[in-house]
Amino acid sequence: MLLTKQLLAFRPNKMDWIFATKTFVAGMLALYIAFSLNLAYPIWAIGTVFIIANPYSGMTSSKSIYRVLGTLLGAIVSIAVTPLLMNTPWLFTFFLAAWVGFCLYISLLDRTPRSYVSMLAGYTTVIICYNIVYYADTVSIFDMAIGRFLEITVGVVCSAIVSTTIFPLHIGPAVETRVAKTIQDTSVLFDQILLDQKQLDSYNQLLGNITRDTSDIHAMAVHLSYEKSSLQGMTKPLQEMLHQLTVLVANLVAMSERLKQLDQIDMTYRAHLKAVHAHISEFLKDEHKIKQQELNLLPSQFESDFDALVTSARPEQGIILNGLKMDIRHFIQNVRAVKLIWQRIQQGDDSLPESITPLTTTYPSLHRDHGVAVRGGVSAFIIIMIATAFWILSGWKAGFMLAEMAAITACILTAMDNPVPALKMFIRASIYAVVMVFIYAYGIFPHVTTFWELMLVLAPFIIFCLMLFPHPPLTGLSLPLLMGTVMGLNFQNTYALDQITFFDASIASLIGPMISVYVIHLVRAMSPDITVQRILAVHYKAVRKALYLPYGADFKRHLRSMLDRIGVLNSKAAVQSQSLNKEIHLALIETSAVVDLTRLQELIEKLPEQESIVSSIEDLQQSLDDYFRAKEMQRPHADILQNLLHSLAVVQSATDEVENQDVAQRLKISLNNIRSSLCHQNTVNKAEQKILAGS
Repeated sequence: MLLTKQLLAFRPNKMDWIFATKTFVAGMLALYIAFSLNLAYPIWAIGTVFIIANPYSGMTSSKSIYRVLGTLLGAIVSIAVTPLLMNTPWLFTFFLAAWVGFCLYISLLDRTPRSYVSMLAGYTTVIICYNIVYYADTVSIFDMAIGRFLEITVGVVCSAIVSTTIFPLHIGPAVETRVAKTIQDTSVLFDQILLDQKQLDSYNQLLGNITRDTSDIHAMAVHLSYEKSSLQGMTKPLQEMLHQLTVLVANLVAMSERLKQLDQIDMTYRAHLKAVHAHISEFLKDEHKIKQQELNLLPSQFESDFDALVTSARPEQGIILNGLKMDIRHFIQNVRAVKLIWQRIQQGDDSLPESITPLTTTYPSLHRDHGVAVRGGVSAFIIIMIATAFWILSGWKAGFMLAEMAAITACILTAMDNPVPALKMFIRASIYAVVMVFIYAYGIFPHVTTFWELMLVLAPFIIFCLMLFPHPPLTGLSLPLLMGTVMGLNFQNTYALDQITFFDASIASLIGPMISVYVIHLVRAMSPDITVQRILAVHYKAVRKALYLPYGADFKRHLRSMLDRIGVLNSKAAVQSQSLNKEIHLALIETSAVVDLTRLQELIEKLPEQESIVSSIEDLQQSLDDYFRAKEMQRPHADILQNLLHSLAVVQSATDEVENQDVAQRLKISLNNIRSSLCHQNTVNKAEQKILAGS
């Protein structure tokens, strides 16, 4: 019902018309060339154009290359294994199921667009191998594999040529706009956090949105190398800038938490805080080009402003204000680092300033869900085994189509938390496609004799479906409807459609996805709540790991992956549990304080080994490890939290005995941040008061 309303309310805009018309022209060009070359299955040429279609030319080009590579890999595997296993069907089926499961596992671990290569390599192998088996008496193995590769290459080339020459829409300007907006959002949030104490509770969700946006831009940046725009070739420096930008999120959350603590004690300090903000805001809004040697430059009034702020505040706010000062100083320096990298990118300079530690790794330091990847691979394995076994045991001639469709649907939507609703939409669209094939094949095509007539009768349906592509709620219907119709029509130079074959293939193309739906529902599907619980467990494990990481490049990369995980958590909009929504909210706060865990290790090294506070800090680290291990395992942790707070109080009471005042103050700041942001305790309980009083 909802989809029907969306279709009725759909009104294509100018860009929808341009995109649909361009893609239709590319598809017809690919079909014409496939006919001219007398390729066995021209449907794969035109179908490829529609599968890789995207309004942005860079995305189309990159997906084209990934599709060619995936198809090539699938063709090589099929040529290598089919002669060896073709006469042992069960062993052949086992190998193909294992191969697709492995490829899907690798694909689900890689959250970049290149994951398309491994996924396509998996189910392309199945398609080629099963077609070889079906047509074993008429086509050689090599010819079948090469034919499929050529058909897809024709589609890829036609799509790339049309998308880059006819009204090309580059992704570079879109990325530039998104980056500028994200940088502006951090500036706006900084202003709001320091000036608007009434809405502090809402900022963490907004900050979570920024982490989600940076993850999206990170993926979009991959396509910049495949188009001619102002940001061409800037993928690596842009992704590095995004890594640095995510660190700002931790700074902003930390500031928000310190201000909440200060407000609970007394709010008179905010009158002087406005002066601090005014000078910092003016300093950050300076549009002059930033020089590398000026990265750590601070506003000239920075020290004097904070001295006045501390003087005006109550004594018990001193440590918190010093923590706020440290967070703001880091925020200013990180903002300037981001601006410097962005300035260089806009000037076409892809080098990174020497003073900035690069966070980019060979393989992106993003969140990877091995559990989902394993379950996805296992579900694909089971689906292919069941579908192919049905084909073998039944002896049904069209069973190969059932097995192929099962393999395809086992892979294409598995990255979703629960692919079942989308697969049901796929089946629904496939039913509509069968109706469209029947209308075209038996009502329209008997009157078509030339290629231009074929284009004319296909144009209304194909262009309408393509106009739905840029609108995500409608893509789930339009793509399978269009592909099902095109594949079902099975265009060939000597066109003939047998009624029995048509109905057999139609039934098989519906049963295959049904098998996928059933197996994925049992093995792979999980609710957003379960997904969030699993990601939170990984988050708590990452907090524990931060306890033992020295501050440096490795820690920054670890923090980057934690913030990316927060972005993934904030994308789970359908979470029903209020407690889980609260945990997501707290996870961002916890991530902002993991730097204080590394400072504990750093401060231990600056203290004499014989001092009792060293062993107390080590006990505190163990208590933190125990606390977050309990949260990771979803075990009761109230008693462990009390032991942790006791350990905190013990270390707090021992800080007054530290001779090095700088170390003592930094230790007090970190202890306060750990209590507030990791233990979520803004007040000292009675047991801790006794310990502090006894000191």
